[in-house]
Amino acid sequence: MARFSRIEVASVMEETGLVPLFFHQELEVSKQVLKACYNGGARLLEFTSRGDFAHEIFGELNKYAAKELPEMILGVGSVTDAASASLFMGLGANFVVTPVLRKDIAIVCNRRKLLWSPGCGSLTEIAQAEELGAEIIKVFPGSSLGPDFVKAIKGPCPWTSIMPTGGVTAEKENLEAWFKAGVTCVGMGSQLITKEYLASKDFDGLENHIRATVELIKSIRNK
Repeated sequence: MARFSRIEVASVMEETGLVPLFFHQELEVSKQVLKACYNGGARLLEFTSRGDFAHEIFGELNKYAAKELPEMILGVGSVTDAASASLFMGLGANFVVTPVLRKDIAIVCNRRKLLWSPGCGSLTEIAQAEELGAEIIKVFPGSSLGPDFVKAIKGPCPWTSIMPTGGVTAEKENLEAWFKAGVTCVGMGSQLITKEYLASKDFDGLENHIRATVELIKSIRNK
């Protein structure tokens, strides 16, 4: 069962403005990355389920978070069907992120009052997702749609909360473009938790990078 309600998850997404995305086959590496994100000020992490036995790693990682990082909200991404969503919910996932809009996932998540964030690429999909109860919409792929798409959506639908994923980097110019367009938060994977940090196991450096990114987002929003 989730430790955090969907209202709490949505609030933290909006408050911090950053959702790191990460997956690794090694549990110990995953723990170090999660700790670096936590110490750096991130309070959410989307575990992107893209490998064999990913649910086993997630289950152990979520136990670690509950014990050692009590304010860390661990969710799961790259979920493509209701069965997978249910599997991860049984392991305590606090939110579910999908690359596509699927009603079956909406139903199982809403049944347990769990935040789900569907990947949408058009205003029609966004409207359908909100009708199905989605609180925060994942705009995907962000690299193709861009900040102008977000700005256009916010015009007729200012109530829509958007989290772009893909095409988001930790550079000031990139983040300024997204937040000025009106996003609620951004999802960032390999552009944040880079291969270089992982290869060198420089988790202190990763922590500093996360902290700097969180502070940069805060400064951009305060302008």
